[in-house]
Amino acid sequence: MNAADIRFLFGYDRWATQRLLAALDGIPPNVWGAEGAVGERGLGSIVIHQLGAAQRWRHAIQQDDERPHPEDEPLLSVEELRRRWAAEWTAVEAWLPTLDDAALAYVHEGEAIWQMLAHVVNHGTQHRSEAAALMTDAGHSPGDLDMIDYVDALAGSAS
Repeated sequence: MNAADIRFLFGYDRWATQRLLAALDGIPPNVWGAEGAVGERGLGSIVIHQLGAAQRWRHAIQQDDERPHPEDEPLLSVEELRRRWAAEWTAVEAWLPTLDDAALAYVHEGEAIWQMLAHVVNHGTQHRSEAAALMTDAGHSPGDLDMIDYVDALAGSAS
């Protein structure tokens, strides 16, 4: 996997997460704050965990000392979650271009950096699908989140 592939995957991850976040408008507080819908988590805690995991992986790969745990805070509001995702995407946009093919191929503790980054995107897909099911049940479907829909959106923006 090369740097362009990783940037594509992170572009898809952002696009799909933005669609999910946009569909949260008007979500009832009892749906947002519920627990135990998927394992121990509910809608709010699922998407907050997705953010925290993405942040922790980025910081770990960057080898800095930050390890954010928004899951350990009181339940974030939808607006605060959106604000933190926007800040995370800004950080990712600054960081991803610094990763070249050699950096992605580097193996750390048995795993190549590209594999770790592909995991972050796949982890997001898992939790978006859980959240999307809960949101759809509550009448707030985020719509299609498939990667091919992202490809189609990119093709539409190019024409």
